[in-house]
Amino acid sequence: QVQLVESGGGLVQPGGSLRLSCAASGSIFSFNVMGWYRQAPGKRRELVATIMRGGSTNYADSVKGRFTISRDSAENTVYLQMNSLKPEDTAVYYCNADRLVGSLTTNSYWGQGTQVTVSS
Repeated sequence: QVQLVESGGGLVQPGGSLRLSCAASGSIFSFNVMGWYRQAPGKRRELVATIMRGGSTNYADSVKGRFTISRDSAENTVYLQMNSLKPEDTAVYYCNADRLVGSLTTNSYWGQGTQVTVSS
């Protein structure tokens, strides 16, 4: 039922910028937390940034000061603004949304991923 669609990935030179978008099929406020993850070849999927329903944010140390997560409730979209990109940022980026159901169950939803390649 829930669909998350990422867009905005591509090829960019080091030092460049990209903005990723994650469009949800319903209200983003129906989720307790939304976030961005990334996975490079041969690496585990890692958390990049999160935004809670109330608006608080959290970032991985590797992207602090460079990436910004934000949302547009009217468009039901979460964004990831990526500045000062480095080759080590190269990965497939995934949008995630978690919804708590009751007290013991969490429903997690994932987008299909969008490729970000940082290379000269």
